[in-house]
Amino acid sequence: MSGALDERDRIRAAMDRILSGCPERSNGALTVVALALEAGVPGNALTQRHVDLKKAFYAKVKERGQPTDAEARLRKQVLKLKELRQKDKDELERLRVDVEGLVRVVNQLTLENQQLHEQLSSPDPVVRVLPLPPARH
Repeated sequence: MSGALDERDRIRAAMDRILSGCPERSNGALTVVALALEAGVPGNALTQRHVDLKKAFYAKVKERGQPTDAEARLRKQVLKLKELRQKDKDELERLRVDVEGLVRVVNQLTLENQQLHEQLSSPDPVVRVLPLPPARH
């Protein structure tokens, strides 16, 4: 038997073991990496020489209605990213509210400062001395 046929047979047998839930050499994940490990072939055997077997493997996984491990990982990551995005949106809204409040305070202080400057620049400014708080020792 030629090397390529032997390799294809090992890949098919590995597909059967993984899909039946009885892996011998891999963790049984529904990925090409696990399939190559299970078959005892290099990873590029499935991505370059036996692309048809890789497609057949993913087709069988899809028939079963189970997402591939990569798809499950991506779905989990998408969920985390959506949660982070929502947290960012909430924080941004809080910051916008804070900025509006700070702008109001700055405007009020600017107006009060302007009024004080006008009082001090008048010909007869009224200056009141405020009592100092008691000194602490």
